[in-house]
Amino acid sequence: MHIHQLALKNYRNYDQMTLKFDDKINVIIGENAQGKTNLMEAIYVLAFSKSHRTPRDKELVQWEKEYAKIEGSVFKRNRYFPLEIVISSKGKKAKLNHLEQRRLSDYIGALNVVMFAPEDLNLVKGSPQVRRRFIDMEIGQIQPTYIYHLGQYQKILKQRNFLLKSLQRNQQSDRTMLQVLTEQLIEHAAFIIEKRFTFLDLLRKWAGPIHNGISRGIEQLEINYHGSIEVSEESNREKITTIYHERFAEMENREVERGSTLIGPHRDDLIFHVNGKDVQTYGSQGQQRTTALSLKLAEIELIFNEVGEYPILLLDDVLSELDDFRQSHLLNTIQGKVQTFVSTTSVEGIKHETLEKAELFRIENGKLLT
Repeated sequence: MHIHQLALKNYRNYDQMTLKFDDKINVIIGENAQGKTNLMEAIYVLAFSKSHRTPRDKELVQWEKEYAKIEGSVFKRNRYFPLEIVISSKGKKAKLNHLEQRRLSDYIGALNVVMFAPEDLNLVKGSPQVRRRFIDMEIGQIQPTYIYHLGQYQKILKQRNFLLKSLQRNQQSDRTMLQVLTEQLIEHAAFIIEKRFTFLDLLRKWAGPIHNGISRGIEQLEINYHGSIEVSEESNREKITTIYHERFAEMENREVERGSTLIGPHRDDLIFHVNGKDVQTYGSQGQQRTTALSLKLAEIELIFNEVGEYPILLLDDVLSELDDFRQSHLLNTIQGKVQTFVSTTSVEGIKHETLEKAELFRIENGKLLT
């Protein structure tokens, strides 16, 4: 799988630009605030229909422009096909093979992308929200129906929290609607938890050996799911549903007192242990970075295992954050099999044969220097 061509219009600081890429390694060189990260972000948006940097789509549209457009020609399963994302004040349109997709879950997964940026080094020591986003985005790539259930869950959760706040303020006393929303929430929550457990099992398969290799055989990585309800990873959806019913019944009065939904996938977390110790709390910076790198490399292999083709890898200003050994391990792993985009202020100091064969693009103020 690779992107053959990318075209941008009115996107961030790009007026209009079309680029053709090498199917192996592409290096985007530029000083800070010139647009190299914007270019990487555009590829991410083409894959996921939203940015990894901001939840506000309007920030992607150039100032005083009516819309922004990203077009890509993608090679996958031995054929080329076009993808298109248009963002405007009227909303967002996603086209696959020139056909507008009514649901984003029908669009996501057409282009598989793994992003590794400096903020991903916070995957281990950051907030639970960062880890939930990580697992949700990756499951969505290999099982697009997950995106639909996650979206429905978030929509119902918002309605339920609004109702709980109304009940908390004694603005109403009838709890019939609360029970209806709880029933709907549980349906989607059970689906989400089941799929997260399945994904986690696959992630462990790849991340453990990779981490062991990077640490030169001295560290063992374990990944555990920390849920807001007591349910084992062997539980099927029916069992998960039953436990949610029991717990929500027990928690109803407390949730009304707090005015918030206190259990569910939105409260869950991933916990990483290295040699039996919690890496977030007790791990060194090196162990935390090795864990984050292991997870990203595991994503690549996992997607290949599920989809049958390697995803596109975006390395956004991250090589300079890694020491020489981790840098080499990353580049050796992807060499020759993954289309990779590397953004950097300079290739000096990064000595690896992979980059010596790369296609170079120099960006200045949203324009390609020739």
